[in-house]
Amino acid sequence: MKSPLALIVDDEPDIRELLEITLQRMEIQSISAAGIESAKLLLLEQAFDLCLTDMRLPDGDGLELVKHIQERHAPLPVAVITAHGNMDTAIRALKNGAFDFISKPVDLTALRKLVSTALRVSLSPPAERRTRHELLGESAVMCGIRSKIAKVARSQAPIYISGESGSGKELVARLIHKQSPRNGKPFVAINCGAIPQDLMESEFFGHKKGSFTGAVSDKTGLFQAAEGGTLFLDEVADLPASLQVKLLRAIQEKKIRPVGEQREISVDVRLLSATHRDLGKMVQDGAFRQDLYYRINVIELSVPPLRARISDIPQLVKHMTAMLAEANGMDPPELSTSALSALCHYDFPGNVRELENILERALALYEGNCIEASDLNLPRSDETMVAVPEFDPVESSLENYLERIEKQAISEALEKSRWNKTAAAKRLGMSFRSLRYRLKKLGLE
Repeated sequence: MKSPLALIVDDEPDIRELLEITLQRMEIQSISAAGIESAKLLLLEQAFDLCLTDMRLPDGDGLELVKHIQERHAPLPVAVITAHGNMDTAIRALKNGAFDFISKPVDLTALRKLVSTALRVSLSPPAERRTRHELLGESAVMCGIRSKIAKVARSQAPIYISGESGSGKELVARLIHKQSPRNGKPFVAINCGAIPQDLMESEFFGHKKGSFTGAVSDKTGLFQAAEGGTLFLDEVADLPASLQVKLLRAIQEKKIRPVGEQREISVDVRLLSATHRDLGKMVQDGAFRQDLYYRINVIELSVPPLRARISDIPQLVKHMTAMLAEANGMDPPELSTSALSALCHYDFPGNVRELENILERALALYEGNCIEASDLNLPRSDETMVAVPEFDPVESSLENYLERIEKQAISEALEKSRWNKTAAAKRLGMSFRSLRYRLKKLGLE
C-alpha cells in the first residue's frame, strides 16, 4: 500500500525538519517548499494527501495558498500553522476552507492527531452523503442545508447552528458528525441550559477526587468523553459568563484543566453549538462574550422554520405517521385532504417537533378510516392561520396547491411589511437570500 504524501510549506528550515521527522515516524512521506510559488508548482507535479503550511511566508500570506488549493486542488485538506495566540488568523484560515490549525510552538501530540484526522478525510472512501432519508424535505432550503452539511463535515472548523426550537438543530449536528472523519468516535450532546451552574465546570472539564465537597472520585468531563469525536453544545446561549471564559480558552488552546488538576490536558474534539436565541443580539447587549461568539461561529448553518418550507409538510407527515404507527403496532392512517390542507397553512411555532406531537395526538384519538382536520385539534387564530382555499385534487396537483399557499403567505408578509423585503423575510422566519430566491421562483419579483 502506497504511503501517504504530505506537502510541507514553511520558510524556516528547523520547522520543516521537525515536521518531516514527525511525519516520517508516522510512515508519511513528505516534500517541502519554502514559499507559495514553489508549493504551487509542486501541487501541479504531485498528488498530495495533506498540506501543512505556515501562515507567514516570504512570498505571500498562507491564506493565499489555502484559497488556491480550495479552488484548484480540492478536496486536499490544508492545515495551517499560526503564531502563538494569533487566533484571528486561524479563524480567517478556517473560514477560507482550511481543514484545521495548529499554533507555534508546535505540540507534536496535537500535530499527530491533526494529521491522522486529516488523512482520514483524504484517504477514506467517501462517506454516505445522501441524507434525504434522515433530514427530510425537497424544498430549496432543505436541499441547500444538506449540501452545506456535506461540505462542512470535511472541515474541523467550529460550526454554529441557528434556528428556532424544534426545527432540527441536533439532527443537523448529528449528520455533520456522521459524515465527518470523526464518525467512528463519540458524538456527545449536552443541553447547556439543563446543567446547574455550580456543576458546569466539573461537567465540561471533569474533576479530581477531593477537589471539592462531594468529589468522591475522579470524573471525566464532556471534552474528554468526546475525545477524537464531536462535542455538541445545545442552547450555548445559556452558558454563564465564568464558563464562557474557560470554554474560550479550551477552543483556542485545545487544552482543558479538570477541577483540582494542576496540569492541562490536550483534547481533540470538533465543536458544534446551537441555540434558538439571537446570539448576535446577546453579544450586542453584553449577555454573551463577543470573542467566544466569533470562535464558535466560524461557520454558521441556519436551519429554517417549518413555515418556510411548507412544501415539505406532506413528506414529513407521511414519514411521521408511518413511524408513529409502527411504534404503536398499527397500520399508518391516511390524512384527509382537509387535514393536510389545515397542516399546510398552520404556522407551526414549535416547528417539526410540534408537527410530530400533533400527529401523535391525532393518531391516538382519531376514529374512522382517516385523520380529519378536526382530529388535529390545531389552534385557530388570526396570527397562526392563513385563509387558503380547500385542496381540490380535481382542479390542481398538490404541488400547485402548495405553491399557491406559499405565494399567498409571502404576499401577505410583504404587504404587512410595506414591501420591505428584509422585514418580510424576518416575519417569515427565513433569510433575505432565501426570500429573494422564492420571489424569483414564484414569479413575485
